[in-house]
Amino acid sequence: MAISPVSSTSDVNNRIDSMGLDMQSLLQIILTQLTYQDPLKPVDNFEFVSQLAQFTSLEQTRQMTDKIDNLLSVQSATQTLGLLGRNVDVQTDTALLSGVVKSVSFKDSQPQLTIETDSGQFLTNATISQIVSVR
Repeated sequence: MAISPVSSTSDVNNRIDSMGLDMQSLLQIILTQLTYQDPLKPVDNFEFVSQLAQFTSLEQTRQMTDKIDNLLSVQSATQTLGLLGRNVDVQTDTALLSGVVKSVSFKDSQPQLTIETDSGQFLTNATISQIVSVR
């Protein structure tokens, strides 16, 4: 049984990237503000601290997103490796096949299963989403 996340952890990065800003850009904006501020009307300390807090929060969110992505990859790999030697029912384009998971490999961080069907044939490159049931 495949478990899919409610939403991708990279959604945060996608939203930030869609604004066209990265960490370097935000830091550059803050430095430019400081460089060109009017000496008679300096930037409000509260506003400056607020911008730095947002910058720090954004960086921490990115780091947390990366760690969660890594955790999800490890969980997926562990879940997939647990299928080795198990009897499964797999839905292919043409039929529902039963067999035993013989090997697991990873292609582009996605698990690929090799399944020996009940008829002795090998189904290669099966995906987790094709598994209907595990026995």
